Amino acid sequence: MTVLDVVTDAEELTVTVTAEFAAPVQRVWQVWADRRELARWWGPPDGSTTFEQHDFRPGGQARYRTTRPDGSESRGWWQISAIDEPHRLEFEDGVTVENGVRATCFGVTHVRITLEPAEGRTRMVLLSSFSSVDQLDQMVSAGVAEGLRRKVERIEAVLPA
Repeated sequence: MTVLDVVTDAEELTVTVTAEFAAPVQRVWQVWADRRELARWWGPPDGSTTFEQHDFRPGGQARYRTTRPDGSESRGWWQISAIDEPHRLEFEDGVTVENGVRATCFGVTHVRITLEPAEGRTRMVLLSSFSSVDQLDQMVSAGVAEGLRRKVERIEAVLPA
């Protein structure tokens, strides 16, 4: 199983997904760095995701659109704050509404990805940090922990490519 653990910590205001992959660190890094690979797993399993922008550098931005089978769409953005290739990526993550305006309804989530070798595999830790208990509760109620689990589980299918 790819995902080892999903933990919601109300004291630390975090959701953490820990996973291991049968691939080297550099290969797992590529599923974040390459917009085509990222689009294959970021988003719901029954939808399609397009990264309209993916400026993968500190200070860079990403914009993406997810389309569901019923035709409904959601949009999101990242503001990349740190990259230490191939071991660490940090970004702010949020939702956009019409015309690319950043929505405030869910707030902004700080995401930190770390990758490290683990006995011939790669261990990935995805840590999502929230600004308040209310934001954490809202995101957990919206299914963010299970959504992250499903996304991360889809990485395994991208790795052999």
